[in-house]
Amino acid sequence: MGLAREGGLVPLTLPEDSFQSRFRMVTRTPPRLLELAAKSLLKDEDLAIAALEYLPTELFPLLFMEALAGRCDKTLKAMVRAWPFARLPLGGLTQMPHQKALQAVLDGLDCLLARKVRPRRWKLRVLDLRNASRNFWSMWSGARVHECPLTGPVAEDSLRMKGPSGPLTVFVDLCLRERTLDECLANLIRWARRRRSLHLCCKKVTIFGMPIQNIKEVLNLVQLGCVLEVEVHFTWQLSTLGKFAPYLGRMSNVRRLVLSHIHKPSSSSEEKHIGRFTSQLLRLRHLRKLRMESPAFLEGCLGQMLRCLKSPLEALSITNCQLTESDLACLSQCPSISQLKELDLSGLSLACFSPKPLQVLLERVAATIQDLVLEYCGLSDTHLEAILPALSHCHQLQTFSVRGNHLSMALMERLLRHTAGLSRLSLELYPAPLESYSSQGIIHPGRFAQAQAELLGILKDLGLPRTIWLRTNPCPHCGSKIVYDSDPFVSC
Repeated sequence: MGLAREGGLVPLTLPEDSFQSRFRMVTRTPPRLLELAAKSLLKDEDLAIAALEYLPTELFPLLFMEALAGRCDKTLKAMVRAWPFARLPLGGLTQMPHQKALQAVLDGLDCLLARKVRPRRWKLRVLDLRNASRNFWSMWSGARVHECPLTGPVAEDSLRMKGPSGPLTVFVDLCLRERTLDECLANLIRWARRRRSLHLCCKKVTIFGMPIQNIKEVLNLVQLGCVLEVEVHFTWQLSTLGKFAPYLGRMSNVRRLVLSHIHKPSSSSEEKHIGRFTSQLLRLRHLRKLRMESPAFLEGCLGQMLRCLKSPLEALSITNCQLTESDLACLSQCPSISQLKELDLSGLSLACFSPKPLQVLLERVAATIQDLVLEYCGLSDTHLEAILPALSHCHQLQTFSVRGNHLSMALMERLLRHTAGLSRLSLELYPAPLESYSSQGIIHPGRFAQAQAELLGILKDLGLPRTIWLRTNPCPHCGSKIVYDSDPFVSC
């Protein structure tokens, strides 16, 4: 149960009564004998370390969890040296371990890497610091004892990895923010810098803010071929993107790329920086999702970028920037959009464009498109009229939003009728019709209510279960979004 508002659905929850609370406390699962035994063993760390040679494999995860919780760093270090599995998914146990615990694990790895003769039971080849592999720990703690066979990880390790060979691999998701790394990540980077027999692998790189020179120093330590996702949520100059581009090109397996707020100062080197970026896209042959928020440099250059895409995209988002009509035409002819499932062009000013490029674009993606977002594009009845035939053939469409545009009631009716046959369509967001506003562009409550009643009548006339959302445009004078009724229209 929830309330619909401009910000979304606000869930309503009933407070838990005191009986339920007391009942939960009474029925809390008591510690298992193995947990009690592990805690008892850790009271004497020297004894616990001596026992590792004889400890059954099945007890290692539980003892490790207790040692981590109890901050028994000496035991953690020894357990890493004797770890009987191929992978130690430390990140699945805690998002980032406390500094001393991480240092204990790294010290344990150092001992292993320094030995010429490796311990008899050592199988460890991967330290995973990502927030993943929770099932491994929940199984050994008993949380999923009835869902997973006891020998699962042991059997997997013995089949796939008979013994340690090759370099040790450390998996971590890099989150680079502000001017410095957090303490644990900084310590890991310093440690990795001094180890040659180590692969530092990162599936996801997220940049919230850091000088490009510092970013380059970190990326120089990473196996860039492992990177699958790159997100930049920070304002960069075009020259900074040019400096980052060679590293991006080495991430040849990237599947998802997000770039936000790339500014374009007027300079003679502008074309050089754009060329550095677009040329590296040629190497991203596995790129499937591309999202660009406020890419100021794309105006007049979109075709140059699109020609460098060598793989079919599943998702494309280019928002809040200026493009030329020629840019949009290049997009409609781009071979890489033939399998597009998601398209977001919100915030592009298309008011002065001919409807033809948009029409051709939708015809090209009609067979596969699932999410189509054209918000605040300055679209008029003429633009929407042009795409109605193609829109009615988008049978995979699930989300459709054209809020923030300028559409009449007559066009809204035609739009609802043309999309009535799209059985998968579940989320529809439309602007309040132009008839809902005064001559000054301010929403008129009475006219808005009348428009709502007319639209509801159209939905009932169509005779299909359907839910749509209406959104009013901001006040042209103060920018305020005044919503008189943001509840969805539901026809049953």
